[in-house]
Amino acid sequence: QVPAMTAQTDKGPALTDARGMTLYTFDRDAAGVSNCYDQCATNWPPLMAPASATAQGAWTTVTRRDGAKQWAYNGKPLYTWIRDQKPGDTTGDGVNNVWKIAKP
Repeated sequence: QVPAMTAQTDKGPALTDARGMTLYTFDRDAAGVSNCYDQCATNWPPLMAPASATAQGAWTTVTRRDGAKQWAYNGKPLYTWIRDQKPGDTTGDGVNNVWKIAKP
């Protein structure tokens, strides 16, 4: 079972979490490494994966500093955005020129 779905947004197709909330990538992350912690992770909650999660095609996991697993797509860790209010919102796209919608 893949951890996310695809939905149409006003900016085209986007990956979403199980609730339909848009997922984003962070340009300051390295491949397979999350660099979003503390206040960043409060504003951009990571798409967490169960400890038992295994890679499935483009879907992989990265291990956060605390040992928890986070889903990644094509090596890029995935996040939601605290200011998106409802499924299909894309208000996080382009924030600080480092956050982008995760595209399928």
